[in-house]
Amino acid sequence: MKTRSVSASLVLATLVLAVGARAARAAGPEDSIVKVTSVVRLPNPVRPWTKQNPVEVGGTGVVIDGKRILTVAHLVNYAEEIYVQPGQGGDRVEARVIAKAPGIDLALLAIDPAEADFFDKRPPLPRASALPEVSSRVAVKGFPVGGSGLSTTQGIVSRIEFAYFETGSMGLRIQVDAAINPGNSGGPALVNGKLAGLVWGQAGAENVGYLIPTEEIDDFLKDVADGRYDGKPLPSEQWQTLENEALRARLGLAKSIRGIVVRKPGRDDASYPLKEFDVVTAIGDKAIDNEGQVQVADNLRLSFLYLVPRLARDGSVPIRLIRDGRTLDARLPVGRENDRLIRGYEGKPPSYFVCGPLVFSPVMRESLSIYFRANPGAIDRNSPMITRGGDRVRFPGEELVVVTSSMLPHRMTRGYSEPIGQVVESVNGTKIRNLRHLVETIQGCKDEFLTIRFAEDGAETMVFRRKAMLEATEPLMAQNGIPRRGSDDVLGAAVLRPIAERTPAR
Repeated sequence: MKTRSVSASLVLATLVLAVGARAARAAGPEDSIVKVTSVVRLPNPVRPWTKQNPVEVGGTGVVIDGKRILTVAHLVNYAEEIYVQPGQGGDRVEARVIAKAPGIDLALLAIDPAEADFFDKRPPLPRASALPEVSSRVAVKGFPVGGSGLSTTQGIVSRIEFAYFETGSMGLRIQVDAAINPGNSGGPALVNGKLAGLVWGQAGAENVGYLIPTEEIDDFLKDVADGRYDGKPLPSEQWQTLENEALRARLGLAKSIRGIVVRKPGRDDASYPLKEFDVVTAIGDKAIDNEGQVQVADNLRLSFLYLVPRLARDGSVPIRLIRDGRTLDARLPVGRENDRLIRGYEGKPPSYFVCGPLVFSPVMRESLSIYFRANPGAIDRNSPMITRGGDRVRFPGEELVVVTSSMLPHRMTRGYSEPIGQVVESVNGTKIRNLRHLVETIQGCKDEFLTIRFAEDGAETMVFRRKAMLEATEPLMAQNGIPRRGSDDVLGAAVLRPIAERTPAR
């Protein structure tokens, strides 16, 4: 009896330890990390009515409050199928995007309510309430290529900055020296066991990777709480530092004055509150130094633009500036729209319009390399895609409109060089402002000929018989498998007709 009692006690103790171990594992961060797999079909810039072939891409996500999964937008942009799978193994579950911010590369996923028990053993991963200190130890977790299991690499926080993302948006980012590889994107970086940031990507240098910090994540979650992402308010000015001695002398500044110089105001009209060579010395109650930095914590200086979203009220932020030796209080205008002239698709389908043998689209960031490969001479011919590549728009709605596809085969193009990748300057003398304006210009034209001029040096001017060009459009579309004459946004710009006007038979 005694032996049997001892054996029963050992069995009971073993069971208790096993249950305790399982409970401990369930409380670990690994249970909150999931593998994300997407089947994506990216836009096809040269055939914008189609998509590229489907490709399966993999990455990582983390469970957060509200039975949601946080990951990076570039992993689920243009996804036709999305699946999540527990990090410790298990069946894949179908997911869908419920919110997305391509500019700062964040996305929220939800799964079918019928699969709600997916979260029973996958608690939300706790998020850090503050930025980590530089030199903090960081553990990066995810599902990089080369294996199927959860991977962990370690390093330190190297730098924190407020900078431009590849999309043209600005945000906080954390630089780490932990090894980050394809597949890690969307995975958590942990400091003291809490989410300090989401893996965003790699830099070109060895052992340099970037995180989107929890401060950005929290702002994103607040923004999309109403079901829509509005984006960050930011100014459209161009700035330069105030370190050069000759520049300071030209502005008549005492040595004690520090600030950032307005190189180009957001607008040139007389009523605009900022002028060229204004020196902005403070934003809110924070002094700006000669490199455009402000002190935001004891050991952290960031670009003064970091404070703009936090201080913005009614489309502006309070600043102090010096103009012609006078100190002034002013309001810096800010907006949420991306005002870059050349933007990215950001998860949207391409815009396009077909007219005869030509297909037109706005120039998008993802298409630039394709145009330069198809028409390498454009690089040396003052193409606006080069000369204005970093510009902001000069007026609302400005776009560079380009011939985005090789000419559709037709005898009316005989003798003309291939214009793919060339920017349209004018149609029948009317300067083209954007794709909608091009459509409206063509639709409103009654002339016998359509004359299309391009912006590149040495580019041929193309002249077509207008009626013949319009009549050829639908047959060319049928021959080349083009289902619609334009994208939805363009089809809504004007009433499109196969022929500009039809004369009734007499």
